[in-house]
Amino acid sequence: MKNTLIEAIEKRRTQYTLGKNVSQTHEQITALIEEAVKLSPSAFNSQSSRVVILFAQQSEKFWQIVMNELRAIVPADKFAPTETKINSFAAGIGTVLFYEDQQIIASLQQQYPSYAEQFPIWSEQGSGIAQFAVWSALANASIGASLQHYNPLPDAAAAKEWQIPDSWKLRAMMPFGSNEAPFPEKTFIDDTERFKVFY
Repeated sequence: MKNTLIEAIEKRRTQYTLGKNVSQTHEQITALIEEAVKLSPSAFNSQSSRVVILFAQQSEKFWQIVMNELRAIVPADKFAPTETKINSFAAGIGTVLFYEDQQIIASLQQQYPSYAEQFPIWSEQGSGIAQFAVWSALANASIGASLQHYNPLPDAAAAKEWQIPDSWKLRAMMPFGSNEAPFPEKTFIDDTERFKVFY
């Protein structure tokens, strides 16, 4: 059965070899990311996902912050692979920083104390959905991306640099740009290990 959504999802792949050769403008990419996040569902319609979009030098500045933080903890004689990886993220045209607003979560915990323990979990799920939506939207625009998790290393410096509210908690970062390398074949575990179906 043909399904356009599934066909679109199939295009979402991890791209580590990024470039700046995209046809869309910054404004068009911004609109695409914003729409993907706005249309992503969240528990209790909390809409707790927050996003910072960094282009060009701003994106490079973020990855330099990450580099500096890593340099402080990775031994110098073993830093070369780390530097290569971070530079590959900075080689793209931009980075999406995904945050979750803890103030929204705390407010829901007060309103619905019976579910208080669940709201942080649901927040993480909502953030994951937003990340997947953005990644898929970028892929369908032929823009490569990958999902990275260097938090909490760059959190404080990024918050200071881009005036991030104290209640925003960094959850993930997504460097993006042109696809400068082919994707390897994708492998899957056997369906019997993943699914149980009953009729």
